[in-house]
Amino acid sequence: QVQLVESGGGLVQAGGSLRLSCAASGRTFSTFNDNNMGWFRQAPGKEREFVSAITWDGGATYYSESVKGRFTISRDNAKKTVHLQMNSLKPEDTAVYYCTTDYRFFGSPFASRYAVWDEYEYWGQGTQVTVSS
Repeated sequence: QVQLVESGGGLVQAGGSLRLSCAASGRTFSTFNDNNMGWFRQAPGKEREFVSAITWDGGATYYSESVKGRFTISRDNAKKTVHLQMNSLKPEDTAVYYCTTDYRFFGSPFASRYAVWDEYEYWGQGTQVTVSS
């Protein structure tokens, strides 16, 4: 069983900041270091949307155009956690944010598929982020 637990969501005013965290665990979970990690979000009535991703070694990061320059993804392999620092939040950032894993030895190069949600393997339960205007 693989568990991904997101935390750090909440209610914030526009222009504010939040830092999301995702902790990975599980007896059958492959080495955390072997997993690329991603963040997606889903607002009510909308499709799941790519936000950001980071390779297994932290060597490359990816962002959607809507969050580039405002959000920063990072990871701590020793603690099996991935973070999403969100600054200059906007009401349109309101959504449930999900953490997800991608085993780096599967599939085509990560750079070609990081924004595709069904390329990922395990998902957390999500954490709600609400940005008021």
